[in-house]
Amino acid sequence: MFDVSKSILQKLELNALNTQSIELFVKRDDLIDEHVSGNKWRKLKYNIEQAKTLKKNGILTFGGAFSNHLVATAAACQKAGLKAIGIVRGDELNKDSNDTLRQCADFGMELHFVSRLDYAARNEKSYHEELNFEFPNYLIVPEGGANYYGMIGCQEMLKETPNDFDYIFVAQGTTTTSCGLALALPEQSTLMVVPVLKGFDSLAEMKLLFAYTGFESSMIQEVLDKVEILGEYHFGGYGKYDEALLDFLEHQFQETNLPLDPIYTGKVLYALQDWVVKNKIQKKRILFVHTGGVQGGKMIEKKEGRHFC
Repeated sequence: MFDVSKSILQKLELNALNTQSIELFVKRDDLIDEHVSGNKWRKLKYNIEQAKTLKKNGILTFGGAFSNHLVATAAACQKAGLKAIGIVRGDELNKDSNDTLRQCADFGMELHFVSRLDYAARNEKSYHEELNFEFPNYLIVPEGGANYYGMIGCQEMLKETPNDFDYIFVAQGTTTTSCGLALALPEQSTLMVVPVLKGFDSLAEMKLLFAYTGFESSMIQEVLDKVEILGEYHFGGYGKYDEALLDFLEHQFQETNLPLDPIYTGKVLYALQDWVVKNKIQKKRILFVHTGGVQGGKMIEKKEGRHFC
């Protein structure tokens, strides 16, 4: 449905790393599609295939008021000829509350706004049973595409590269992308995970997702042994950023012309550069996985009067 050949492997030159003989590449998943870019298509690809195989009417999923996942699901379902239902956190909202929700509606997504209390039950079996009764014959996909099909789709990011890197850096939200990448790691690689949530127990959450999707505990531990967490680069938590991060993003855009956002990808590149310099890493091949998010970055860019995407 979407042309992943647009996701090129681009060499990235950062002046701050010039003295350390680092070969740095970026996997440009942000180029796949304007609305279904980055890890969004990776996490939706096999969910959409499953919905079609099971002859479902469409996909039902969850998200907040500014969810890129909801927009991506709406756009992908429209292209696939499937219906889409979005359960949105916040019963005070409506489809005209912001540009994100308007885009969802424009792509044909049926939006249902629920209280924060009801939304908190989004992963509970009893709530899914209620939704199945109210919206029969829909495939229920967790928030952010956090299921087995989402993980398997994310593996393909590395399969489209030589996959011979020493370190692979990626942002972490729901853990789906990082779990998928961890499954695809070759023996010599370490996955460097940068969680964007404050106080997030990354390894515990990754274990939960692996266990939920049926992986055995011995295999889970073997996979997680190749994962390192850089948990100090959240800049205050999800959606938070400061002047130092914005200055970095503005500078790196002037230097590389690579569009990033301060919510996910900007924090990863900041962490990558800081970690390499502080640890005096030399002569390594590093991959930075660009998971999209530029859409949200443009909103912040306009708000802050900056230019970084």
